[in-house]
Amino acid sequence: MSSSPTSPADPQSPFPPLASTRIAALRRGETGPAVQDLQHRLISAGAELSGEPATYGEATEQAVRNFQRSRGLRVDGVCGPQTWSSLVESGLRLGDRLLYLHHPVQRGDDVSDLQRRLSALGFYAGKVDGLFGADTSDALAAFQRAAGLAADGIGGPATLAALARLGRRDGVEIQPAPVATIRERERLRRAPREIAGRQVALGQPGGLDALLGAVSRSLSARGAVVVVLPAVDDPEQAAAANTCGADVYLGLCLEPETTGCEVAYWSSPQGGASEGGRHLAQLLAPAIASALEDGGVAECLPMTLPVLRETRMAAVVCGFGPMVVPRAAAVADAVADGVEAWFADPCGEPSTL
Repeated sequence: MSSSPTSPADPQSPFPPLASTRIAALRRGETGPAVQDLQHRLISAGAELSGEPATYGEATEQAVRNFQRSRGLRVDGVCGPQTWSSLVESGLRLGDRLLYLHHPVQRGDDVSDLQRRLSALGFYAGKVDGLFGADTSDALAAFQRAAGLAADGIGGPATLAALARLGRRDGVEIQPAPVATIRERERLRRAPREIAGRQVALGQPGGLDALLGAVSRSLSARGAVVVVLPAVDDPEQAAAANTCGADVYLGLCLEPETTGCEVAYWSSPQGGASEGGRHLAQLLAPAIASALEDGGVAECLPMTLPVLRETRMAAVVCGFGPMVVPRAAAVADAVADGVEAWFADPCGEPSTL
């Protein structure tokens, strides 16, 4: 019997976490209470499942794939830690729990909903990422002061009631403006238009040391300041990139089932996308494809991988198939070419200077 993946604190969920504290992937062929818990959460997320009680069969695998696709995750039909966390978060609705700043940060669709509502009223200008960080807390406190409430930064019943009341005009919910996108575009437009002296955070979870080294050397040769991050998990990589104040984050990972390359950038079904990340992916994909053997294909994918979600700069993750190993030097030069082109034109709008 397989153990359930660890889930975040989720006291309001109708499906409490199982006793196991070890993270494990659930996949086709497994049975037991962990699979049953997964199926309950999939059904709560809108999946139609029947005939496979507590068994990870074809229907459950397809439901996992559908959920992964809808949430911008890698679609493999396996319920690993990222899919499990996203399932837990998808079950949280605004008002299910008190929202406030603490460590680790609260995550969930309820936080995304709160951010959208605060954005619509002009109090929140950040990324709708479902993470209750300092910016969200400050925005909530600012709204509370404007609404004549105690500015404690806690999303409780009175605050949520005021948000619901003030967030409607003529009975229709006010829609947020793309403030975060506009701010990102303006920040990128004001940045220097050359790679020399710009800081690139370079990371990988392991397995691509040779490619990592080749990319680092190629970027350094063009004048970039390369910070090679430790091979740790996504949230820690994001935290390290944020701490060093990098201008851009570039992740490399090995995807055994990929025949070419997948270049992922941040885009959330809950709202918002990184224009800088998207343009970087659009520049990298054709450059990498030209460097792969046998006409290898590289494609851009909008995704919500944790490192893309939590980095504060433009970020992409390049997932390579095994064919990249013998082409590491050529691919590294192609990646550096794409990054250099992005610094010269980070928004797809060439400078007129």
